[in-house]
Formats: sequence, C-alpha cells, structure tokens
Amino acid sequence: MNDVRTVSDTKRTFYSLHTRPINSIYRRVVEELMVEMHLLSVNVDFRYDPIYALGIVTTFDRFMQGYRPEQDKASIFSALCRANGGEPEQYRYDAEQALAQVAGMTLENFWQTLKNLPQEGIWGQLRANAENPSFKYSRPYAIGLYTLLETVDGDALKDEKRFIDDLKQLCEPLRLQPEKVQKDLELYRSNLDKMAQAQAVLEDILKAERKRKEEREKAKDAVTTPPAEGA
Repeated sequence: MNDVRTVSDTKRTFYSLHTRPINSIYRRVVEELMVEMHLLSVNVDFRYDPIYALGIVTTFDRFMQGYRPEQDKASIFSALCRANGGEPEQYRYDAEQALAQVAGMTLENFWQTLKNLPQEGIWGQLRANAENPSFKYSRPYAIGLYTLLETVDGDALKDEKRFIDDLKQLCEPLRLQPEKVQKDLELYRSNLDKMAQAQAVLEDILKAERKRKEEREKAKDAVTTPPAEGA
C-alpha cells in the first residue's frame, strides 16, 4: 500500500526547508499555492508539463512582487517546489523555454500554430494534452496559457470583449472549457489587483513608519547636541 502525502506533510516539509518567517500579507498566497500544487501532485491524472510550470512561476513571481527581504523569494520558491516533489530549477527552466517559443510571434502566427498544433516543443505538449481524455486541467495550466497569450499580445488582454473572444479561440483546439478557463483567469486577475492594493497599503504604512523614525532621530539629536558657543 502506497502512502499518499497529506497537506500537513507538504507544509511540514516546506517549513523545514524555508525556516524564516513569511511576511503576513504574502503568507496566505504562499500557502494557497502550496496546497494547490500539493493537491495536483497527488492526483493520479496529473502530469507536470512546461505550461503548468509557467503558470506556477508566473503566479509566484507576480504575487510576490515587492516581497522583502528580496533574497528570501528564491528560498520560498525553492521550498514550494521541493515540498511538492519538484525542482525549482526545472520549473524556472521549463517556464523560460515555453516563453522563448512564443517570443517574437505575431498574434496571427500564434493562432495559426495553435490551430495546427505541430509536434515539436510546447505545441506538441499542448497537442498531447488535448488528445488525452484523462488530462488533468488546473488553474496554473490556465495561467500558463494566459501568460503565453499575454507574451504574444498583451494589449489584447486589456480589452474585456477581446479577452473573452481570445479565450474561446485559445480553448477550442485545446479542448478546454472556455467558461472554466475564463472563471479561473478572472479570479487570478482579481486576486492580483487585490494583492497590488494590499502592497500599496503596506508601502504607505512603511513610509509613514520611516518618517516617524526619522523625526524621532532628529528630535533626539536636537536634545543631545550641545548649543554652539555664543548662542
């Protein structure tokens, strides 16, 4: 009988690998991503691929923007991957390779390639997933696809109607449900907006605290500095 790792096992491993505290507004993001990766990793139908890797890398990088101390981000990402049986270097490499395969493409060329789905590179992976009746769809996979499209034509995604039309065009050859993908991506974009707002509030608090500290230091200096002679 094979023992299946539990969420608690994964969290325990994570916190044994990354031992420093995680800033409060980011802790929930990290733990939710950790649990999502865990639930997929123990699913019998799930298979790691570069599009999924791109989704994980993109999610982590965008939600962790502005994290302090900056050097802790690499440790957190490494612990996330390793706690779920993966290698951070593999995630980063596969994500970069996926993006490299669409870099410089026109939107027309992107749609044409997606329609034909050649065997090589990420296109072959997309074809294999589309033809696999047991393929395990996931939100990170949708985010990976979104990131590919965004890389080719980011402006298209700023228009809501065009965004929805593009999703339908994206999902059809990949045999994905556009309504499900749209729902996942709308939640992703909404959460990004909320995180940006929380980061702005946190930055304002930190600025106010720095200003108060500077004012206290100036007041302290004024008390301890002796008056000039003849004053």
